[in-house]
Amino acid sequence: MKKSLLLLPLMVLSSCVGPEIPNEYVDVFIGTGAHGHTHPSATVPFGMIQAGPVNGTSGWDWTSGYHYSDSLITGFAQTHLSGTGIGDLNDIILMPWQGSYDPFSSSRYEGKRNYASSFSHRYEKARPGYYSVLLKDQEINAEMTATERVAYYRFKYPEYEQQKLIVDLGFSLNWDNTIRAQAEQLSQTRLVGYRFSRGWARDQKVFFAMDFSRPFEMEPALVDSVLRSASVHDGSNIRLPLSFEKAGEELLVKVAISGVSVDGAVANLETESGWDFDEAALFAEMNWDRALSGIRVKGDKEVMTKFYTSLYHTKLAPVMFSDTDHQFRGGDASTYTDSTYQRYTIFSLWDTFRAEHPLLTLSDADRINDMIKTMLDFYQETGLLPVWELHGNETNTMTGYHAIPVILDAYVKGFRGFDAELAYEAMKASSMQDIRGSDLYREYGYIPSDLEVESVTKTLEYAYDDWCIAQMAKLLGYDEDYEYYMDRSESWKALYDPQSGFMRGKNADGSWVDPFDPLRANHRINNDYTEGNAWQHSWFVPQDVRGLIELMGGEEAFVQRLDSMYAMPSLLTGEDVSPDISGMIGQYAHGNEPSHHIAYLYNYAGMPWKTQHRVQQIMDSLYTTGPEGLSGNEDCGQMSAWYVFSAMGLYPVNPATGIYVIGSPDLEMSEITLPAGNSFRIEAGELTDENIYIQSATLNGLPLERSYITHDEIMSGGVLHFKMGPEPNMNWAANADGRPVNSIQ
Repeated sequence: MKKSLLLLPLMVLSSCVGPEIPNEYVDVFIGTGAHGHTHPSATVPFGMIQAGPVNGTSGWDWTSGYHYSDSLITGFAQTHLSGTGIGDLNDIILMPWQGSYDPFSSSRYEGKRNYASSFSHRYEKARPGYYSVLLKDQEINAEMTATERVAYYRFKYPEYEQQKLIVDLGFSLNWDNTIRAQAEQLSQTRLVGYRFSRGWARDQKVFFAMDFSRPFEMEPALVDSVLRSASVHDGSNIRLPLSFEKAGEELLVKVAISGVSVDGAVANLETESGWDFDEAALFAEMNWDRALSGIRVKGDKEVMTKFYTSLYHTKLAPVMFSDTDHQFRGGDASTYTDSTYQRYTIFSLWDTFRAEHPLLTLSDADRINDMIKTMLDFYQETGLLPVWELHGNETNTMTGYHAIPVILDAYVKGFRGFDAELAYEAMKASSMQDIRGSDLYREYGYIPSDLEVESVTKTLEYAYDDWCIAQMAKLLGYDEDYEYYMDRSESWKALYDPQSGFMRGKNADGSWVDPFDPLRANHRINNDYTEGNAWQHSWFVPQDVRGLIELMGGEEAFVQRLDSMYAMPSLLTGEDVSPDISGMIGQYAHGNEPSHHIAYLYNYAGMPWKTQHRVQQIMDSLYTTGPEGLSGNEDCGQMSAWYVFSAMGLYPVNPATGIYVIGSPDLEMSEITLPAGNSFRIEAGELTDENIYIQSATLNGLPLERSYITHDEIMSGGVLHFKMGPEPNMNWAANADGRPVNSIQ
């Protein structure tokens, strides 16, 4: 280990939290069951490498490579996705083996590699930065931990058997297929190579370097179904057994990866010169303690477990993508060198623009400028801002161009470590593209249903993104552009049907799509909504909630319609209903992101007590502490960011204004550490399971009669105190001047 790591401090928590450290409340298995799609891998916050188990099972619930329901492990990969709805990664598989190994033998488990092993959760352990499991078939215990760029493995073999390790570069899982791979022995203790694959990321390249604590020999490898002996193997399907001289029961392995080259992987590997696995695991734990201590909280054990596990999830993506020599693979597949910032990858922006990225401006402010600079470099490399970027690839997954609100949010909050003029140029370029239906959007003022799929969702989201461009134009002094984009930001009105009260598909000739079923939620076939239906998508006008209220017939009608949404049967219709629509309360679907802001909309109509009721219902029923603890895909931190914000009592309904709408806290106290040692504390006096309603509030000792606070108020430090009670106070923050507003228009 680098000696400088010894300087990492353990954060001392305030007495209001008690002697425990945040790590102790994290359960990394929450979300690995049901449809959470998280992984229990060993990694550090935003770390490049994620060392963890792969079940070897293909299917939607195995998009991370692991699902809690499984009983088999088919090796340990160096990369994993956190809670996505599509699968990829799981690159560079390692699997320990004892005794002789026949690559042609059939597997005892149908559909699995012949080296797969059963395991039991009884002998599986994980905590932030560490994972271990007993491979029952081989009686080998596998442990792993990580630094920012290096994975550490410790395999404990039975003493009486020959020790082997299988390196599988042809392993393909969940829509990802190996195109080309190589493995080369550089010395008695070093193996290098690469795996190029095509899947969700159409052109993914992962280079690797491995060091072993003892010399190894390369046994004949299975290369494209042919057994070969050589020091270098090339092919599309390489399964390579390594054998080790017996010298005690432990074998230690270090692995580093790079998106650029073998040399980059070697340079990353050599940042860690030591072999002390326990020390590496301790430093990973310290790293997590420091990261999670940025928000200190007080509550009962279950709530603190949900909170700190959620906060942990928000730090699993995006991940570092620059090598230690500052090289990275750009969006145009070229290699770049830039020592002025850290490149990141894995931007699930359709999900994370809503709460994950706004949360990072509070919890990880030191990373914000580099994330924005990553997006701007991606624009310079490809001509467009990223939509859903994965290891240097634009997947073009989901709708909108939601790098734009992330950039605006950072700029509004005072982040200036990026080129604002370049950012504005990139915003406009992404809004003037001729793909993804945006050309139709400009031509018709909405996207016609008969010319483009997901027309309603795309129109609503483009309108919001255009509002964000208008605000950036205003801040930079581009008045004509401001007027142009503000006009475009009202495009959502073209799809509001006053007769049905829904946002509804409209054809190019101006006629409504007929027949219309607001419960229809087709996944792939002729649907106007993305992973949802009219009930879930008709509320997405965060830039103009007041305008939506007026079109729906006023505040009373608006509130009645919100109430109806939660009271409706949880019935979905259609030929191919999207599995993403989960976590339902009536027609509200918390398991997917389009619903996440809806419970907070009551505040805009002067009824924040109804928001308080619904938010508590969601937190209590749709976030639990078991493997099935998430009601839908984690989606790179968004599902958990919703809980982190909501448990503190806030949520960014319009995530690009610096406005946080008040809900109902799930914690007795939460304290956000700010720069220069300052802090902002939120207190919920007399909070109990029954006392969920805000009776009154003060900000720094002065009465607060509005149901929102600003980012500037948080950054100034102080105390927001709520007095809680069992019955709603229908007068608190009900007046017009107490309702959330947009900070810029």
